[in-house]
Amino acid sequence: MTRYLGRLLGMRDLMRNRGAPGLAPGTLLVDPEAKPTEMRLFCFGPNELEEHQLGDVDALAGLLGRHALAWVDVDGLGNEARLERLGKVLGLHPLALEDAVGSNQRPKVELYDEHCFIVVHMASIVGRVDMEQLSIFFRPGLVVTLQNGHPGDSLEPVRKRLRQGRGRIRTAGADYLAYSLVDAVVDAYFPVLEEFGEQLEVLERDVVEGRAGRTAARRIYAAKHDLLTLRRGIWPLRDAIGVLLRDDSHLEQETHLYLRDCHDHAVQLIDIVDTYREVASNLMDIHLSSMSHRMNEVMKVLTVIATIFIPLTFIAGVYGMNFDTTRSPWNMPELEWRFGYPWALGLMLTTAAGLVLYFRAKGWLGKG
Repeated sequence: MTRYLGRLLGMRDLMRNRGAPGLAPGTLLVDPEAKPTEMRLFCFGPNELEEHQLGDVDALAGLLGRHALAWVDVDGLGNEARLERLGKVLGLHPLALEDAVGSNQRPKVELYDEHCFIVVHMASIVGRVDMEQLSIFFRPGLVVTLQNGHPGDSLEPVRKRLRQGRGRIRTAGADYLAYSLVDAVVDAYFPVLEEFGEQLEVLERDVVEGRAGRTAARRIYAAKHDLLTLRRGIWPLRDAIGVLLRDDSHLEQETHLYLRDCHDHAVQLIDIVDTYREVASNLMDIHLSSMSHRMNEVMKVLTVIATIFIPLTFIAGVYGMNFDTTRSPWNMPELEWRFGYPWALGLMLTTAAGLVLYFRAKGWLGKG
């Protein structure tokens, strides 16, 4: 059920991003609730780095050629005119820019003559799993990233490495920087899944020990939904990295070696997500089984009580019949007996005690 619901939600998002019918290809449709567009530029070489906060797209023209490599980091997709101007100045393909501005695109790689276009999803946990689209353009000497500006992204480790000059990120080309961004996104899934695994352990302990209560089903369903969201982001990401591995026109041979390791990490993520989904499904089965077991215990107790009261009701019914003892000595002579009432109560008590002892000996009541 959850799998089919996830597919329906995914198709709904894809149809929503198709835009209004009749629009020309490459037309940008900006979300009115999107964050205003802000741009940051990193220009760097092996021994130097410049970082600029840009307010005007045209200011890029005088800064791009000053160093060997430039990274244009765009945060917020709410300014349509600025994004269109950015695409013209940097030579981004209109169809790729349209997909970059539209949210909830499927992770993919598209190869153009001018550049390579990558879409990935960044994951974070803020109460629930949150996914944010990251679009990456790269060509020799230039990398462009676009995201919608959710608080905290997965790219800060790459920015930190650039500022500190660690590794080979300043000396390599644009393809290596693009790989570093994709690798940072993939690596960011691991702490998310680690935290998710801890939540599943707590939930499993609560379900097994019977402490989850009435919220167990809702918590398990939320966990399965979040895992499905993560799987929808990771599974096509692995395929996208596979497309990059088969591309020889935009990536250097050495970058392929690093991408292969990134692809292995994506495969590991898929294995972890599938394992957690199986754990969540088993938790739902355990929860339903425990609920059924508790219901059976309640029904067993009620059945034992009813079984004990059946003979008592029979005895009370027999002694409650209106026989006239003056007509015949066989018409319940004990009604005229002085100890008739204590005898009836004692008979009921003895019958009930005998049934309780019998049920206990059979193991139907208590430990047996």
